[in-house]
Amino acid sequence: MGKRGGTVTAVALALAAATGVLAHSSGRSGAAAPASPSRAGSLEAQDEGQLTAQRVDALVQAQSRGAFGVPAKPTTQPAGGWVGSRLLSANTDDWEPALATDPKAPWVYLLTTRYGVVAPGCTAHCPTPFIALAVSTDGGSSFGAQMPLCLCLGVKAQYDPVIQVVPDTGAVYAAMLNGDRHNGFSTAFTKSTDHGRTWSAPVRVYGSVSWTDKPEIAASASGKDVYISWNGPEGGDLYVGQSHDYGATWTQQKLSNSKRYYYAYDGRVLADGTVVFSESSLEYAGAKNVQGEVWHHAVISRDGGATWEDRVVAKVPVGENCIADGCKPDFYIGQTSVVSDAPGHLVFAYEGPTTDLGPQRVYVTTSSDAGRTWSAGTPLSVAGEDATGPRLAAQGGTVRLWYMQTAGGDDPDAWNVWYRSSPDGGRSWSAPVRISDAPAGAAGYVGPSGFAEIYGDYGEIDVTSTGKTIATWGEGFSYTGPGGTWFNIQR
Repeated sequence: MGKRGGTVTAVALALAAATGVLAHSSGRSGAAAPASPSRAGSLEAQDEGQLTAQRVDALVQAQSRGAFGVPAKPTTQPAGGWVGSRLLSANTDDWEPALATDPKAPWVYLLTTRYGVVAPGCTAHCPTPFIALAVSTDGGSSFGAQMPLCLCLGVKAQYDPVIQVVPDTGAVYAAMLNGDRHNGFSTAFTKSTDHGRTWSAPVRVYGSVSWTDKPEIAASASGKDVYISWNGPEGGDLYVGQSHDYGATWTQQKLSNSKRYYYAYDGRVLADGTVVFSESSLEYAGAKNVQGEVWHHAVISRDGGATWEDRVVAKVPVGENCIADGCKPDFYIGQTSVVSDAPGHLVFAYEGPTTDLGPQRVYVTTSSDAGRTWSAGTPLSVAGEDATGPRLAAQGGTVRLWYMQTAGGDDPDAWNVWYRSSPDGGRSWSAPVRISDAPAGAAGYVGPSGFAEIYGDYGEIDVTSTGKTIATWGEGFSYTGPGGTWFNIQR
């Protein structure tokens, strides 16, 4: 397969013409981002508050007509090699799940953003939505009671959960947006050393700021070095926070200063200490519409976070707009994932159409030199269908991928989750298997061709200690909801 260089963004070139890397800038230094003032900050916080009210209203209406809140019908014809998709909770409106497995023990941790109910144990000043945690002690076959990740009394709302197990110790690291009533939304880090029974008090990764968004976490094998990427607070500029004392204290680096709005979707710390985040960047025309191109980035540090490279892996046209109830046009656009399956070898998944506002395909590209250059993207989803949300995991020499894809060309209300694997670092792939295999009518939003709408900006995939793939995603009636968190696991 032919190689092409991983081009470096204009901001990286401007900041580091001599060294080829991005300069370190700790704390809150650097000019304010010139990104659109109609996004981020207090206005986006206000939008989130309005959306929460709409989702609660949609939940009440769906419950009143008997379309939500009844037990899901079981999966009677599971995908080959899979147990069959299951709903985490039929009675709660769950959005945007995150997942992590312990590579050495049968622990699995699942987070979801829960709307419309009060967190167990909270009687006043409770966050809504809140982050619910479910823990499995048997490799994902069953999950215990769902409890709040952090009760966080006095917090307004919580969003965007991410979670990782520290390989060497089994400690669990998590981050989320924790919305303080007085200081605004900010990314917070918390950890557990007793398999999720108790959690440390959340530590603000970036102090008291009006807004951060879209955090992604990556930790070293020992857990000492922790990195979290996010955007904000004034606009969509790219930030990385880092801790070298197991998450106790944090410094911050601002890595972009442009009109492009960054979103982090995945992150890894490799065996040699190299840090890689997969991100996308968009350019907005106003608050909702995307213009120009979508850029997919590998953001890399090879020296423990002192300096960073921002390499553009691919540039694609803007994909199809989301037209579901309550949905913004950019909902399906610009998702990425990255994994390392061998020393120096990276696999990167992204999405994009061939023509502006056309249906997206999911692509995979590889790098054999730790992200310095990348192969041309190989399409893995079906041409003519819209696809989004690729997620990667790797273990035992096998790379695993799932993505979401429409089921009928012109039908925007039928989505499915598809799984493929590669035994050779992304050069060849197994045939696609539909793992969102619940039967029609399993929930009110599941039809004969698929589920009505993706429910959450992302889902997750991981590998258990016995080498089984486990995946989680959200399904719903619309972007407004309600919906639920589903998961499936290999036999």
